[in-house]
Amino acid sequence: MSAVSETVAAVREDLAERDGLLVAFSGGVDSSVVAALAHDALGEDAVACTAKSETLPAAELGDAVRVAEEIGIRHELVEFSELSNPEFVENDDQRCYHCRSMRLGAMYDRARELGIDVVCDGTNASDVGEGHRPGLRAVEELDAYSPLLEHGIEKEQVRAVAREYDLSVADKPSMACLSSRIPTGLEVTEERLSRVEKAERLLRTWGFEQFRVRDHDGLARIEVGEDELDAALDPDFVRAARDHIGDCGFDHVTLDLHGYRTGSVSPEDGESGEDVVADVFDADYPSVE
Repeated sequence: MSAVSETVAAVREDLAERDGLLVAFSGGVDSSVVAALAHDALGEDAVACTAKSETLPAAELGDAVRVAEEIGIRHELVEFSELSNPEFVENDDQRCYHCRSMRLGAMYDRARELGIDVVCDGTNASDVGEGHRPGLRAVEELDAYSPLLEHGIEKEQVRAVAREYDLSVADKPSMACLSSRIPTGLEVTEERLSRVEKAERLLRTWGFEQFRVRDHDGLARIEVGEDELDAALDPDFVRAARDHIGDCGFDHVTLDLHGYRTGSVSPEDGESGEDVVADVFDADYPSVE
């Protein structure tokens, strides 16, 4: 038996001891693996639950619905609004804590309605060493169970388990909520979330896989993976980005030559909006004729 198979068996045995589980389910690789293991262990007593709010892109909700069907697990939706919480809207360095608290709170409410005592999430062993992660405090405070973390399963192992289950999201890039595109200190608003979602939908349509569109109060800063930078520097893309992403509601469109970086507007990086914008190529500036 391979090491991955042994890990899968240990987690499945652990989950099988529960009377029922509700999995906080985003449709990303971590929560999908937990959902697949829970469904294996408990069958109909395992439920996947996705929280729909202003910060969840429609494409991600669609992926969650599709992957739940792929797994065969019962799928529930709950709705809540982060924008109803002034502390979240303020967008300080605890934004992810406020968001995760509300999201998991909605999960627990649904779990109680279903007569389920345990809520699981997809936190893995790599997450705890990734710097500023206030959302993990909410997981601890609300006593959500993290089987991947409990069994020491790191991100690459999670992907290996996903491949064993033949999950379509095994190699899906990580996707944080839309509010992570707004620099700390700049209020989270429906307008900003909407234009980021529209801009990222365009990048996805144009074939980019690892990307973010950061909203610096009307200036769109595009980040793409290092292996996709050549495509982003192509004159045809520059022209399309300038025209169409600008139509999403941005005043200016820029490309960050550092490429995609997780948390590049977080306080851990010590970056202000002005500091970041000074380091980019402005797609409004060069001639591409």
